[in-house]
Amino acid sequence: MTAGAAPEADERVMPKGRDLYVILGALMLSMLLAALDQTIVSTALPTIVSDLGGLNHLSWVVTSYLLASTASTPLWGKLGDQYGRKRLFQSSIVIFLIGSALCGLARDMTELIVFRALQGLGGGGLMVLVVAIVGDVVPPRDRGRYQGLFGAVFGVASVCGPLLGGWFVDNLSWRWVFYINVPIGIVALLVIAAVLHATGERERHRIDYLGTLLIVGWAVGLVLVTTWGGTTYDWLSAPIVVLAAGSVVLIAVWLLVERRAAEPIMPPRLLANSVFSLGAAISFAVGFAMFGALTFLPIFLQVVHGVSPTLSGVHLLPMMLGMLVASIGSGQLISRTGRYKVFPVIGTPLIALALYLCSRLDEDASTLTMSLRFALLGFGLGLVLQVLVIAVQNSVPYQDLGAATSGVTFFRQIGGSFGVAVFGSVFSNQLAGHIEDLARMLPPGFDPSAVQGNPALLDRYPAEVKDAVLHAYAQSIDSVFLWAVPVASVAFVLAWFLREVPLRATSQTRDYGEGFGAAPTVRSSRHEIERALSELMRKDPKALELYDRLGALSGVALPPGSVWALCRIARDGTVTGEALAERAGVTVEHGRPHVDRLVDSGYVRRADGTLIITGTGQAAAERLFAARREGLARHLDGWSPEEHPELADVLRRLAEESLGDEADGERCLRPQEGRAGSGM
Repeated sequence: MTAGAAPEADERVMPKGRDLYVILGALMLSMLLAALDQTIVSTALPTIVSDLGGLNHLSWVVTSYLLASTASTPLWGKLGDQYGRKRLFQSSIVIFLIGSALCGLARDMTELIVFRALQGLGGGGLMVLVVAIVGDVVPPRDRGRYQGLFGAVFGVASVCGPLLGGWFVDNLSWRWVFYINVPIGIVALLVIAAVLHATGERERHRIDYLGTLLIVGWAVGLVLVTTWGGTTYDWLSAPIVVLAAGSVVLIAVWLLVERRAAEPIMPPRLLANSVFSLGAAISFAVGFAMFGALTFLPIFLQVVHGVSPTLSGVHLLPMMLGMLVASIGSGQLISRTGRYKVFPVIGTPLIALALYLCSRLDEDASTLTMSLRFALLGFGLGLVLQVLVIAVQNSVPYQDLGAATSGVTFFRQIGGSFGVAVFGSVFSNQLAGHIEDLARMLPPGFDPSAVQGNPALLDRYPAEVKDAVLHAYAQSIDSVFLWAVPVASVAFVLAWFLREVPLRATSQTRDYGEGFGAAPTVRSSRHEIERALSELMRKDPKALELYDRLGALSGVALPPGSVWALCRIARDGTVTGEALAERAGVTVEHGRPHVDRLVDSGYVRRADGTLIITGTGQAAAERLFAARREGLARHLDGWSPEEHPELADVLRRLAEESLGDEADGERCLRPQEGRAGSGM
């Protein structure tokens, strides 16, 4: 290579080295914030209710966050595509932090519920934009490797959330469950502002604002029906009937609006796909059980068994670990065998059985008994969560791939919202009835919600009063789990009708974020294919073998290092020798022999210290890119790239971006011991 000064190609420059790791660290911190917020609050709920009151509104602390994040996620994704992701991402962090700070300052339950919705609005943006920004800053062939890191974030959040929530309650205050987000978020915000450049392609979208508002309207209406029905109002009272009828009308209007929307959040034609419809229904039931259990198990542990909030988090570890083991294990087995139906068929009855066994727990249950039942529940959930996403991805046409993927997780979150609300209503009704039955033996003005935050209050009463109240709590929570058994049983029946078809290669790639029950991420069909192909690229042969094979297929008789340099120069058009060596991470002396081969073959010429691709070299590079494109297309069997210009463009761009990247350059151009014929 020869040194000299020349303008570099006008292309998107990927961060690398320390800058890349700093950006990824900030993105992982941001994702951790949103993922933690789904589990960290659970162990603090009993104390929050004791401090703020409003036992009947307990479920809304969870539900308001779920609804806001679920409804806002599609908007964040499309706005990021349209206006650039960096500023949108910063905005989502700021909204999340403001919501977190206000939650910590809440003076009553109403304020907390409103601020949790604000927090969820920001949390939806964190989830979807992190995934998109990773695609902006990481080369295609490396994205699969980093996806595993972000999957690990969800695993850490699942395990550490209940523990951290309990520790804060025991040692500081429940308000620190929310305050802890502020310093972490500020660090992430500052790093993103300083290091992340505004990159990424802009895409014009017709954003479905009306569809989003209608979703929020009917979801909130139905959740209010399940929350207020039988508690605040009679089931046949005017407010409940009006809410139910209004929600049904909004659903009908929503379906009509989605049919006419240019880019609907949920294309109605998806509902006609039996695999999607069944997958959505099963996902709804699973979300119902999962979020309901996470909400009420800490209450059972802290009140009925008198364990501290921290220890209640420890007691939940078997459930989280069971979920992780089953989710990871099922994903690996699906990748190897291509079979997926067996997992929901096994997982849904395990969920039903675990819920039934949990409904038999009482104040005398041993730690081992509870741990085994919690682990069984987590294991059943893990067998189902990820598989439903895989099933629908495998059954829909390319143009619906993104919407179908988002739709399954959307229904899981909606199911979680309903589950928490229904469980909360059942719990409140049952507890009120049991406390009323004990009215003769309870002191005047006895407040059952005060017991949730401080079970030691019962120690001041006679033993028979304490035992009766604890038994009332146990019976009330047992009823919650017993009511959930039929829901899981319906999911089991539906799982038998789930049609299994041979898996496409892209459908066998795992997305651990979805598998761990995180907030729904929204990707377009193009983004979903890019994610899957990036994961499949991890199985590519080593760089030397890859470039050697592509050279042979393309009739380019050059060693791997020269093939890499040809692809890189073809991408840049013109580049200085120093810049090319820097991209490859080698010295000019190490790279010069490879470029000399290109010059001698007529593929590249030198002019005033600049390397310029020739017509012959451009033609050879096009053959290399075409061979790479054909190799990637084999992963898309069944998607028909020739029928979808967008998909063909994805293949073309990934083929070009994955050849001549920096990581391959260092492997191909740097001398290696025992390697011959490389031109070094």
